[in-house]
Amino acid sequence: MDETRIATALLSGPDAIMAADRNGLITFWNGGAERLFGFSAEQAVGESLDLIIPKRLRARHWAGWHRVMETGQSSYGDGDMLGVPAVRADGSTISVEFVIHPVTDTQGQLLGVAATLRDVTARFEETRELRRQLAER
Repeated sequence: MDETRIATALLSGPDAIMAADRNGLITFWNGGAERLFGFSAEQAVGESLDLIIPKRLRARHWAGWHRVMETGQSSYGDGDMLGVPAVRADGSTISVEFVIHPVTDTQGQLLGVAATLRDVTARFEETRELRRQLAER
């Protein structure tokens, strides 16, 4: 199989895959992202990542984003799964886990990031309920 067919298969799969440039503007949004967040690619591409970041977390997100864009270094290791709340088009909040993938030019300069995301809301809520039950005992 060639790389193009593999890439097409991955990009059309169930996972949400998105990318953003150095300014945090969405540059890629696949069908999985449309299903997860409820925004079409036409609605998302060109918009700020604020589209899916809860308002209360934006300052912290952007501080970290700018640090990574300036230094090229993240405090998260390669392939670390991150868990955060995110906002859907209908305004509801979901829990997502994601992995970031740096996107660089041929000289290794950071152009932005791509991410693979999954909805883990059910698991998060189940874990929270189990913790609540344990705390009550």
